[in-house]
Amino acid sequence: MTPRIPLGPVMVDVAGLRLDDDDRRRLSHPLVGGVIFFARNFESPAQVKALAAEIRSLRTPELLICVDHEGGRVQRFREGFTAIPPMRALGLLWDRDRATAIRTAESVGHVIGVELGAHGVDFSFAPVLDLDYGASSVIGDRAFHAGAEAVGALGAALVRGLHSAGMGAVGKHFPGHGYATADSHVAIPSDDRPLEEIMAIDVAPYRPVVAAGLAGVMPAHVIYTAVDPLPAGFSGFWLKDVLRAQLGFDGVIFSDDLSMEGASSAGGMVERAMAALDAGCDVVLVCNAPEAADTLIGGLPKRPYPTERLERIRLDNRRVVALGAESHRAAIKDLAGLA
Repeated sequence: MTPRIPLGPVMVDVAGLRLDDDDRRRLSHPLVGGVIFFARNFESPAQVKALAAEIRSLRTPELLICVDHEGGRVQRFREGFTAIPPMRALGLLWDRDRATAIRTAESVGHVIGVELGAHGVDFSFAPVLDLDYGASSVIGDRAFHAGAEAVGALGAALVRGLHSAGMGAVGKHFPGHGYATADSHVAIPSDDRPLEEIMAIDVAPYRPVVAAGLAGVMPAHVIYTAVDPLPAGFSGFWLKDVLRAQLGFDGVIFSDDLSMEGASSAGGMVERAMAALDAGCDVVLVCNAPEAADTLIGGLPKRPYPTERLERIRLDNRRVVALGAESHRAAIKDLAGLA
């Protein structure tokens, strides 16, 4: 009988193409609530579907399963999946024909949602809602556009497309990573602009995207020095005052990967997780660092964590089988115009 274990506030990864004993031990821990896949976890569509099914069989409610499947250089599953272009392609289309760009963004979301959902994945960490200032190499063509209006409209369209396939969407990296030049994987980026400018430009796309039904948000490991000495993912001001109170967002807030250098200012792994949870994150991610994940689930205080939002992000992607192939083919045909 599958044990009933409520979802916890920690999201971890797994080592390879199949679960090993360490994976099963970690995924059975009551503080764990989800799993993120990487390219190393993918060999073929059948293999990744079997891996997802094994993870789902471990406990009830089933662990959430997600992946970074944005398109372009950030698409973990390749063989047997539609090649999704970088989101900049949609921005270039926007400059030529806004109506077609919005329709195509919806098709992109639909294709991502159908294909991931059919293989047991609950959601992708997409869309990127950062503006392309031409300054951040880690963002680059992952951004739709340099203009807030375009990013908001295309991001909302992609969310609607994911919803049409029964999948939630997670926008990132709040309030915006596009202006900061450093890569938060290896450094602690900063952005010295005033609050008014960030709110008027970088935060602006979140309003229409939240209104479109955004299910999750991932804050940036960026310090906005004129606003708060803490990175956004550890800042109650950004997460509670701005995202929750001002923007009215009631979905899941996921920390960015706590093993990244951009999170190091908060201390050790347990201190990082506590700082993120206390600031307003619902879920904390630890990726590519199994020893750090063990340290976290072994050291995080055993207190009640409010994880009721997690079940809301799992929409109805099991129904993708009933959607039929015709809408999928039509959406893929729309994508051909981006090549």
